[in-house]
Amino acid sequence: MEKVLINGKEYSFIKNYKENTMFRKSYNELTKKTYGFDFEQWYQDGYWGDWYVPYSLLDGENIVANVSISIIDFLVLGESKGYVQLGTVMTDSSYRNQGLSRYLIEKVIEEWKVKCHMLYLFANDSVLNFYPQFGFTAVEEYQYFKRITNDNENIAAEKLDMSLVSNRELVVEKINSSVPIAKLSMLKNPELIMFYCTSFMMDNVYYLREKDVIVIAELDGDTLYLQDIFSSSEANIDDIIKSLTNKEVKKVVLGFTPNDSGSYCVNLLKEEGTTLFVMKDKEDLFQNNKLIFPMLSHA
Repeated sequence: MEKVLINGKEYSFIKNYKENTMFRKSYNELTKKTYGFDFEQWYQDGYWGDWYVPYSLLDGENIVANVSISIIDFLVLGESKGYVQLGTVMTDSSYRNQGLSRYLIEKVIEEWKVKCHMLYLFANDSVLNFYPQFGFTAVEEYQYFKRITNDNENIAAEKLDMSLVSNRELVVEKINSSVPIAKLSMLKNPELIMFYCTSFMMDNVYYLREKDVIVIAELDGDTLYLQDIFSSSEANIDDIIKSLTNKEVKKVVLGFTPNDSGSYCVNLLKEEGTTLFVMKDKEDLFQNNKLIFPMLSHA
């Protein structure tokens, strides 16, 4: 714990404290108040690993501001890269506009800029003018989709009950042994993916038993949102789409950039509250290659 003075007031700086029950509780309370969810069940399930690190400021025993980092390995156009994503940026309402987030962001940048290949974050629309002050620039992501026809009466894929330990273990096993399917692929990070699979997307996990493939996908009307595929052998995306859809589904939208994009249309991703910011010397990567960070890599 380090004492710091910000705008004439003393705070305590702490980081990487997930095993401290009191601090973790305060962190979860601020997260719940700010974003409407918390990380406690994720921690209790054993998925909060050392790659997810909160950087926080305490006033007394209460966490009043935070910036977390996620240390993530990616395969980017065939090359292994170590990226650091900033997230869970939050300040208690009574402590805003006092420079606390600025202090934490500058601390993260100072520590990690020379230790990773890229720093990046996803920003809410209300703070788009804030992050350029730290050397970040907004870049556009690109989403791939296509129209489909399918004569299936029923969906062949089996929806998994993610409350069952055996199903969770199966998903983790498939993530760890999976072959990358995207031009920008997150490498073997089951803990982050399980955050989704045990909360927001727990009803969207499918097993294609005959192919031994795990798929995270959501059906909405006539559209399939295919977020990711985990297979220990080269996956045929068209075959997987066929197993996940019936004749009612007319369109597939991918949550990743497919290695083979020849049969897909591509649009600029327009999604409120998820503007991507990268350090200024990295923006060409997305423009030149029309990439998207995998949806399940958002921390």
